[in-house]
Amino acid sequence: MAESEFAARVHPAVLRLGLSYADGSITGGNARCVALLATLRTVLQDYATPEGKVLSRDLTHVLNTAIQFLVECRPLSVSMGNAIKYLKLQAKPQPLSLYLYEAKAHLIEKLDTYVQEKIVFAGDMLASNAIAKIEDGDVILTYASSSIVFDILVKAHQAGKQFRVVLADARPQLEGQAPLKRLIKRGIPTTYILLNSLSCLISEVSKVFLGASAVLSNGTVISRVGSAAVAMLAASRELPVMVCCETYKFHERVQLDSITSNELGDPDALVDVPFRPEASALRDWRSLPRLGLLNLVYDAMPADFVTLIVTEFGLIPPTSVPVILREYRQDPVM
Repeated sequence: MAESEFAARVHPAVLRLGLSYADGSITGGNARCVALLATLRTVLQDYATPEGKVLSRDLTHVLNTAIQFLVECRPLSVSMGNAIKYLKLQAKPQPLSLYLYEAKAHLIEKLDTYVQEKIVFAGDMLASNAIAKIEDGDVILTYASSSIVFDILVKAHQAGKQFRVVLADARPQLEGQAPLKRLIKRGIPTTYILLNSLSCLISEVSKVFLGASAVLSNGTVISRVGSAAVAMLAASRELPVMVCCETYKFHERVQLDSITSNELGDPDALVDVPFRPEASALRDWRSLPRLGLLNLVYDAMPADFVTLIVTEFGLIPPTSVPVILREYRQDPVM
């Protein structure tokens, strides 16, 4: 496809979303997926079948063009891939006799149902299940920034449970600083610590709550890089590690390491130290012929480090992930 034709086929809302993905304005698995579905909803509202075209085929082409652009801005997460797969399945069986406005209304309704049931309602149910595992006096360790873990901690605090939080973080993103401010604002006692110092405080921790980008069929958890190190340290102390993940992020794929499939971040972010340019010893790393910097965005957490996976359907061991995939994928909304 020529560049001009490609640009003409991409909806302006998709262009804005792609730029937001690229510059980091929208981050987090749930936020990225909700923004994607909201944008595709706008695309559907503005869609009109060209003369001589078949609705299902042309709409699939429009969606593929939009997705191609978004992938070039930033690779899709597993949750986004599952949502796109669901939408395409809904778009294919449209009968030729169906009016355009009826087909669009049907697909928009399916999108709205997906967001409400698989993200919003699932998140509320997951939080309720997780809160039951928090007891008075707990010291809860979490890592970086997870919207679902943040909701769990806030709702547990609102329910009157007395606990404190240890929030571990790591360069280069330092994502934990944003939830740190929100936790303190809500009156939740929180200790902020960098990942390399976590071993000094791990003896105070009683439970670990981590977010996830995806859970694979072999129980491997794909999460923000550094999460596997937190889980490994907790497992070495026999602490319960609970991964909070909605089932729409589950995937049939099997993965054993972080190299075969991952997303690469900006390598310069590894050497740039904010407010301390003199501390960047590798500022001219590109001039060194045998040096390469690898900024992995995610890591693979082995199932052996995970005690329970908290979902909207309850708390399950990692070995039960294939059961969820087999049984609940029969749900027409999944």
